[in-house]
Amino acid sequence: MRRCAVLLVLAVTAAGCTGRGPARRDDSPRPAPSAGACGQTLPCGVAAERISRRLADGARVLISTVTVRPSARVTVKPVFGDHLATTESVGRTARRERAVAAVNGSFFDTADSAVSSGYPGDPLGVLAIDGRLLSEAANGRTALILPGPGARPRIDEVRSAMWLTAPDGAVRALDGVNRVPGRIVGCGGTGGDRLARSGLPEQRPRHNQLCLDDSEIVAFTPEWGAHSPPGAPGSAEAVLDADGRVTALRSPAGGEIPRSGSTLTGVGEGVDWLRAHARQGPPFGRRTSVTDGGGRNILTPEASVLGAGPALLRGGATWINGAANGFTGDTSTERQPRTVVGTKADGTLILAVFDGRGPDSAGVTLREAAALLRDLGAVDALNLDGGGSSTMVVNGRLHNRPRGAEGAPVRERAVADALVVLQR
Repeated sequence: MRRCAVLLVLAVTAAGCTGRGPARRDDSPRPAPSAGACGQTLPCGVAAERISRRLADGARVLISTVTVRPSARVTVKPVFGDHLATTESVGRTARRERAVAAVNGSFFDTADSAVSSGYPGDPLGVLAIDGRLLSEAANGRTALILPGPGARPRIDEVRSAMWLTAPDGAVRALDGVNRVPGRIVGCGGTGGDRLARSGLPEQRPRHNQLCLDDSEIVAFTPEWGAHSPPGAPGSAEAVLDADGRVTALRSPAGGEIPRSGSTLTGVGEGVDWLRAHARQGPPFGRRTSVTDGGGRNILTPEASVLGAGPALLRGGATWINGAANGFTGDTSTERQPRTVVGTKADGTLILAVFDGRGPDSAGVTLREAAALLRDLGAVDALNLDGGGSSTMVVNGRLHNRPRGAEGAPVRERAVADALVVLQR
């Protein structure tokens, strides 16, 4: 993630902010305490800034940014805490990973959510790290695609699909990975899903909504934690070794996940399929497809993918696909703290956090965020988790002012995962 390139200092120009009018220059960009000569406090090609701007109605917003040039000898990737079904602060993640910079990442299951599945920290939507799919896509939602060293990051809509081939040759779709079977928080799953509040079929993403499917098979990997979730009476779980061979079939589901293996938990028809086909002998086969909006495979061995949404910019123009990402108009038009990621035409990656909920920073709407990212040079941009989750850490120090509520003290929230900048 670094090679000696001139330290980038952001100079934001005034530009139109769709919806509330143009943003105005307030203060000159101020170098962050971490800024310095190339390679002294940040790797060459990586820069951190703290910027103040006035929005069209005079409201002030503070913006914390980290930019990563293509020449920087660093790796940018998502990481999580001790395991997927838990949370930790961005600061703790950054310190453990020795990251030069980090921001919060995915939307995630929270304990106070009316649709929680009981595992706070479970990422909602696609999460792949180093070619390994750890959470399936909410199909059609927008994601950050990080192809690996030497390749440019990009933003696109993402879908995933998985198939199992049993030892006897039987083939079945694998409904999910590392989530509670039967419950699809945020929807956007595979066939058979129904919206919990109406019972109607629903295949599209629905942010902060719950879909149900009474017949599923979900895989659990060691990244989930030491044990798979306890299942209801009648559920079943196949335990697989590192080669995919069945070592046990337990009922009800729930128990230790082999450190080098995995499990397959079935509910409804999924139980019948496992009982019929999960036999000891040849290994299970598993095929995984993660594709972009053009249908191209993006899950290479070095690739990572972080889902969120909606998109903010596409091809240099404001392009907010809120409905496709399951958002309502109220969510997108409120001024809130927001974390966003953008890409420039030359491949530079921009991480930005807009502070809000405090006397010195009002937050931004999605359209205001899009316009300000365009001012920073982004041609494509994506909204990540925001609100009280919006956090940036640079060189182990908090680089913004996260607040859990209007006027609340500055305090980091524990989140599911973080997007980190690691020195190579």
